[in-house]
Amino acid sequence: MVDKGPIRVLLVDDQPLLRMGFRLILEGEDDLRIVGEASNGAEAVRHVRELAPDVVLMDVRMPVLDGIEATRAIAASGSAAKIIILTTFDLDEYAFAGLRAGASAFLLKDVAPAELIGAVRVVASGDAVVAPRVTQRLLETYVRGAGAGGQPAASPARPAKDPLLEDLTPRENEMLGALAEGLSNAEIAHRYFLSEATVKTHVRRILTKLHLRDRVQAVVYAYETGLVVPSNADY
Repeated sequence: MVDKGPIRVLLVDDQPLLRMGFRLILEGEDDLRIVGEASNGAEAVRHVRELAPDVVLMDVRMPVLDGIEATRAIAASGSAAKIIILTTFDLDEYAFAGLRAGASAFLLKDVAPAELIGAVRVVASGDAVVAPRVTQRLLETYVRGAGAGGQPAASPARPAKDPLLEDLTPRENEMLGALAEGLSNAEIAHRYFLSEATVKTHVRRILTKLHLRDRVQAVVYAYETGLVVPSNADY
């Protein structure tokens, strides 16, 4: 197995003290390396291009360019960097907007140090969505046709089926449904009596066929195309 070296992390927040706190936590780990800091979204976009980080910790509300637009620009650039949106509340319309823009996960700003470290590692590996059940709850709250202020619309129309779905095999459709539940590769493998290597192959093919960046984008896609119906319409 090739050693890819430490996970390269870019810190993006307009509050120096918060960046310092995250730096102190992450730099204590041998497999994590802070490669740069940015105080606004425009700097973040530039640093991603120049420093090629593996993971970006991205604040939402910043001057010059906010975290959502910065995330959208980074995703559109074709960068392989995984973005974690930092929010104040778990059911936050900004977190939802960040996921739609191309972020791989979101975390609360008061996250425990161990959870922050674990999240960076998980997102860098591409193996799972951070806090999948919370991500699912967020999507169920906001994906039903966001109205004014990001609030769910009362009765959204069911979206038309995406023609790209016709390219998926029956097994891949099953895998997509499992991804939408927030299941890890190991959990999917156990459910369908497959090896994790086979599951990874299926997931990679699904992302390629649907032109998606990563697993969490597959979850968002499944909700937005109506493949997954929110479990509680009054949530």
